[in-house]
Amino acid sequence: MLQTHSSIIPPDLLLRAYRAGIFPMADSRDDPEIYWVEPRLRAILPLDGFHCSHSLARTLRRGRFVVTCNAAFDAVIDSCAAPRAGAQDSWISQRIRDSYRTLHAMGHAHSIETWAVDAQGERALVGGLYGVGFARVFCGESMFSRQSDASKVALAWLVAALRRAGAMLLDCQFSTPHLASLGAIEIPQAEYLALLDEAGRYSVVESPGVPPSSTTGASSAGAVSSGSAAGAAGLPAGFAALLAAAAEAGLSSSPGNFIAQSLTQTS
Repeated sequence: MLQTHSSIIPPDLLLRAYRAGIFPMADSRDDPEIYWVEPRLRAILPLDGFHCSHSLARTLRRGRFVVTCNAAFDAVIDSCAAPRAGAQDSWISQRIRDSYRTLHAMGHAHSIETWAVDAQGERALVGGLYGVGFARVFCGESMFSRQSDASKVALAWLVAALRRAGAMLLDCQFSTPHLASLGAIEIPQAEYLALLDEAGRYSVVESPGVPPSSTTGASSAGAVSSGSAAGAAGLPAGFAALLAAAAEAGLSSSPGNFIAQSLTQTS
């Protein structure tokens, strides 16, 4: 179904669409129109089925990247929409970008960023992902990578944080060889809607004190237990709880090692 241009997509309409199992796309970065998509086959990444390879676990343990949550949402979505060598034009139009920026400002869209740090301590954004969260659902929208393993590390942190937040469903929309190598599977849309309905029954649990931007050196204030609902505050709260758990395990200086341990134990 095609919808013509009228500035941003209203946030309440966008959230209702996600709760109904559909999402918007555009034909190109410059396209003012959007259309609504309901795939016949839906890709999900079971949170207990993430495939953490030996090489990815090694990258996590070495702490090659600094990882943050909601520290550079605009930069992540712009990087996801940027032209890529050998790729078709992006479906993330300016209207879609502005719509998700609005959702982010309202606390319903989140990003995970991976940063490379040089000898002078300067950070450069080299990978990341963004998506929409509600109830116990996180719908991943897009990811990008400028260095080997940068997007994989972001996804590993996302999975670990969503587990901490008590999420039940990680939606990947469409399957790709990259996602399949990390554990994503395809299911019929009807099965996806049943999972969405179950995970969407849980109301959002707000977590006062969770900072809007948590980093690998952040405080554990506002951390939540693994039984809390993962919604608008779910990913940031789960991220903060992940850092707190790493600190309790004596790995505050190497949270990637903690994440590698938790993912390889259940993968």
